[in-house]
Amino acid sequence: MKKLFLFVMVLAINYSYAQSVNEYKAVIVPLKYEFLKGENQYRLNTITKFNLNKAGFVSFYSNETIPGEYSDRCDLLYADVVNDSGFLTTRLIITLKDCYGKIIFQSAAGKSKEKDYKNAYNEALAEAFESVYELQYKYSGTRAKAQPAVVAAAATPVIKEMVAVTELKPSLTIEESTMLYAQATETGFQLIDNTPKVVMKLFKTSQANSFIAIRDTVQGSLILKDNEWYFEYYQNDKLISEKVAVKF
Repeated sequence: MKKLFLFVMVLAINYSYAQSVNEYKAVIVPLKYEFLKGENQYRLNTITKFNLNKAGFVSFYSNETIPGEYSDRCDLLYADVVNDSGFLTTRLIITLKDCYGKIIFQSAAGKSKEKDYKNAYNEALAEAFESVYELQYKYSGTRAKAQPAVVAAAATPVIKEMVAVTELKPSLTIEESTMLYAQATETGFQLIDNTPKVVMKLFKTSQANSFIAIRDTVQGSLILKDNEWYFEYYQNDKLISEKVAVKF
């Protein structure tokens, strides 16, 4: 009876996941995962895209120019691979998030005890993709109803104020083409435009209204001042402050 109950629960979870992912037209694959040092290291990003296509998804790299029918970023899912490895076992988990960074699907952990990193990552990723294949993805033609992820309130009043501002300003006067959208990462956020393309990476600090920010080769800070975000950095020993429209 217990085994039957667990089997039914697994089927229910897989069905729920399938119903969700079927509402999205395509998947965006990043060029680099946070736990790796370089782009497409060990060919994990290439393997991710290959397996997504094999599982029935339409997929694009984050730097690709995608067709107009996929131009609405909230019709897309965003793939990531999370390293949850232990001392002797490599564990990789695949996540598919919506345009607000909410996890729509999370795979079972793929595992490997191989000592060589390349072999271990490839074996673990292949096993994790078994969960993706079980979804039997097929685009339903039904538009996904993406909702902003709920941000947990922090102890400081500053956080509460920031959340209120971002939630009460869905229609900014700045053109949509200049708006950047925050996707949660293990270390903070990445800001993407409506292409979608990663424009800036944010790293958490001890202050909720301040991030270490990297845009291309420029490193500075993203700071909340008077309910507006500013990217500040030095250029030729001069402090530059640029206003940035961000939707968290």
